[in-house]
Amino acid sequence: MNFRKLFKILGPGLLYAGAAVGVSHLVQSTRAGAGYGFDLLWILILANVIKYPFFEFGPRYAVSTGKSLIDGYRQIGKWAVVLYALLTIATMFTILAAVTIVTAGLVGSVFNIPLDPVWISAIILIITMIVLMIGRYAILDKLIKLVIVLLALSTVIAVASAFVKGYSPNPDFANSFSWINNLDIFFLIAFIGWMPAPIDVTVWQSLWTLAKNKNLKFKPKLRESLLDFKIGYIGTTLLAACFLSLGALVLYGSGEELSSKGVVFAGQLINLYTASIGPWAYYVIAIAALSTMFSTTLTVLDAYPRVMKPLTEIFIPKLKKVKTRFDWETWMWIIIVVAGALILLSALSGGMRFMVDLATTLSFVTAPLLAILNYKAVTDKHMPLEGKPKRWLRIYSWIGIVFLSAFTVFYLLWRFVI
Repeated sequence: MNFRKLFKILGPGLLYAGAAVGVSHLVQSTRAGAGYGFDLLWILILANVIKYPFFEFGPRYAVSTGKSLIDGYRQIGKWAVVLYALLTIATMFTILAAVTIVTAGLVGSVFNIPLDPVWISAIILIITMIVLMIGRYAILDKLIKLVIVLLALSTVIAVASAFVKGYSPNPDFANSFSWINNLDIFFLIAFIGWMPAPIDVTVWQSLWTLAKNKNLKFKPKLRESLLDFKIGYIGTTLLAACFLSLGALVLYGSGEELSSKGVVFAGQLINLYTASIGPWAYYVIAIAALSTMFSTTLTVLDAYPRVMKPLTEIFIPKLKKVKTRFDWETWMWIIIVVAGALILLSALSGGMRFMVDLATTLSFVTAPLLAILNYKAVTDKHMPLEGKPKRWLRIYSWIGIVFLSAFTVFYLLWRFVI
């Protein structure tokens, strides 16, 4: 495959990266490095390895069947669609609120805006709605390629510079991760929950794959779509390791704690880069971080209405027969999701750390259920034989399901029983 064709088919995998490289990387990975050095690096790698099959099943199903994973759940049974709908409704407001409050913190810090973070969040969501109104998938596809390249280059340069400067934590402030410390365990659960992203993203990616194929006016081969996905997946794993390294090399053992307030945290985040590369890089890094979080907010706000529209039509079949030039169902869900996120932010006073930990913990608890649904969809009898995962990938999936289930049971016992 030549480079021009590769660049043309790239899209859903990078949109996955745009959704993943946000809170889980800029916030959680940085916090992991700043709090525990490199202690959790192996957890980061393990989480990405365990979850790989379930993310891969999104583009695999879409390319093999020409339909989204929602249709796959429907083929399994109505119960699967109901379960997925309940999990989505239970998490979508919290997830959008979490990514938006981090974006608001960056905007407030970079532009020195004294407004309440909730008001900044409202402005960001209104701008995001306008962007979606203008372009939907086409604008997402073009924007994300630039954003990911810009962030990746600046992050790699920052990490390389930090390594050159050396790694020397102050023993008076350096902490090690403890498996018997409640706060450490709680952070670990939140860290794994969005590493590399919520498993919900697999359904989003199947829908983006279909939108990309419609935009291209041709259907890429399965191996081409999986290559796009693998580039995005491996890239996000490497970037997560880079963010953890930045936290470990620059903040770990320094005595400085990452703030729970969005604006303060954003300033600390950008200073991680400037401390490694130099003050001259401030604006480059600020633009990269802002672009990344805005693209994450954009992809999340695009994804939930894109998911809820077919779910609504499954439960209310009469809506399929309503033909209008204006896509009122999508916009109804955009307004509902935005309103729900803002109400949640207002109720919780816009606290960034709490919002992030709540969203990531919810994703952690629901991960085994979504993993099982994805596995059943790609191994069901309706799945074309050539698209079904090979035996090694099915075994790999079951190992992942066992691990995710065991982690979840451990958390629930630790949280509510022990």
